[in-house]
Amino acid sequence: MREACLLLAALPAVAGVVFQPGDTSVRIEIDGRPFTELFFGPETSKPYLHPLRSASGKIVTRRYPMEVVAGERHDHPHHQGLWFAHGDVNGFDFWSATAERRGGKFGRIALKRLVKLENGARKGSLTAEFDWLAPDGAVLLTELRRMVFHSDPALRLIDFDIELRGVREVRFGDTKEGTFAIRVAESMNETRGGRLVSADGRSGEKQVWGTRAPWMDYSGQVEGETLGIAIFDHPSSFRHPTYWHARGYGLFAANVFGERDFTGDKSRDGSAVLRPGETMRFRYRVVIHSGDAHAAALAELYAHFARR
Repeated sequence: MREACLLLAALPAVAGVVFQPGDTSVRIEIDGRPFTELFFGPETSKPYLHPLRSASGKIVTRRYPMEVVAGERHDHPHHQGLWFAHGDVNGFDFWSATAERRGGKFGRIALKRLVKLENGARKGSLTAEFDWLAPDGAVLLTELRRMVFHSDPALRLIDFDIELRGVREVRFGDTKEGTFAIRVAESMNETRGGRLVSADGRSGEKQVWGTRAPWMDYSGQVEGETLGIAIFDHPSSFRHPTYWHARGYGLFAANVFGERDFTGDKSRDGSAVLRPGETMRFRYRVVIHSGDAHAAALAELYAHFARR
């Protein structure tokens, strides 16, 4: 990709956050060590980050379906690392799309361009533009996504600022299948002794699924170390605080559109319409930390994030 080569040539070499762009992905290094990779190639149905690593270098997201390793279940092949998509956009399914699931009811989120990559000693940013495509190739909406990666000795932090802009009139339907999501490492999930905890102190899938809260955390064991991943929903984000699609088998996702599904009240409708030229903005922070939610002082970290 000539554009990627030009972007790479423009980036200074620094020790903090460094981007390595290629034809189908961008690798992200923090303090000289691999952190994650953003995939967006033509065989990718939606952009995703894989794998995510802790500050100690351990992988905290499931490998499948990108890799096959012993001990992992092969369910939900559309759960790819960390991603942003939705299961009902004008009736098309962007959430469950994979390289094998093309056409028919499945949409695709395609890279339009890498806008800007900025290395930095303390933080680096990656800005990209994507088209949300109907199965016939028509552009339904555009997504401008800015991701800021932070260098920190104990934490791994990613800030997401996502702006959706309508090209055609689109309706985000009420479904639990969405939206900003992470599939954690198999050893971290609730069925293996991991723990889901929400900002209001509720824990476990039965207590947190379908509830609203400004943040959610999933912690558990990875190679003998207790590690966790939290998703923070910023107060300025669309329909804050978000509902949570959080599962004991390892998925957790912020989803503001699944109101009927989450409440079980068929009279409610969490759908939203985005008209041409209108925008929706979503702001999240992902925190990869050691220890559980209490040990990581997530309440204090969220309060600081919410003031920004």
